Amino acid sequence: QVQLVESGGGLVQPGGSLRLSCAASGSIFNINHMGWYRRAPGKQRELVAVISTSGESTNYLDSVKGRFTISRDNAKNTMYLQMNSLKPEDTAVYYCNAAVGASRYWGQGTQVTVSS
Repeated sequence: QVQLVESGGGLVQPGGSLRLSCAASGSIFNINHMGWYRRAPGKQRELVAVISTSGESTNYLDSVKGRFTISRDNAKNTMYLQMNSLKPEDTAVYYCNAAVGASRYWGQGTQVTVSS
């Protein structure tokens, strides 16, 4: 079992920045790739960014490329999402996800609201 806890969400003005964190605990040695998803009101959940086990490989949703950066610190069992140049359309609940073999684990989510 893996437990994931997100933090760092909040209210920010357009153009601002936030850094989300996802702290993992439990059977962390078996975690493979990790990712950030988001669900905006009235929309389906979408994959925002994914990072490989080592952190060397990353992929991003087209609409966040150049603005968001995913990273992980395996020594701290933590994954991050640095979000810059935020736009109102980035408003959503952001969830972290961890893959352990064929299983997927989710955090409880953290709200990000981009509004003036």
